[in-house]
Amino acid sequence: MVNFLLERTVPLPLPEAWRRLTEWPRHGEVVPLTRVTVSTPPPAGVGTLVVTRSGLGPLSFEDPMEVTVWRPPAEDEPGLCRLEKRGRVVTGWAEIEVRPGPGGRSRVVWREELAVRWLPRLLDPLLRSAAVYVFGRAANRLLRMP
Repeated sequence: MVNFLLERTVPLPLPEAWRRLTEWPRHGEVVPLTRVTVSTPPPAGVGTLVVTRSGLGPLSFEDPMEVTVWRPPAEDEPGLCRLEKRGRVVTGWAEIEVRPGPGGRSRVVWREELAVRWLPRLLDPLLRSAAVYVFGRAANRLLRMP
């Protein structure tokens, strides 16, 4: 199991940064070899089920997640979303927080605890490095996409 933290400050108002990070299908556009579906009707909120499918053909797996906290930003109040990973392969949780930053910008904090079943702990440093790279790149791209 690995934990990591990503932080970004972006020139976006809070609601826009929140929207860009929580429109779940957009994640499939920025993470290689991944498709994202939402299996519950809109609007998003507690109970929303997000399923990612990563990999190629028989070497792919599903990573179902459920939104357990949904608190969009309000005026200058931070927003927080927590997803619990409910898969057979990937477990853990992710939190996306959007809070006021300096000069009217938004500060994004992405925290995650990630475990891959059957992966030996010896490989945790490699898993952490890969996760920081993949999710950091995804956050950067999501925040730049209109």
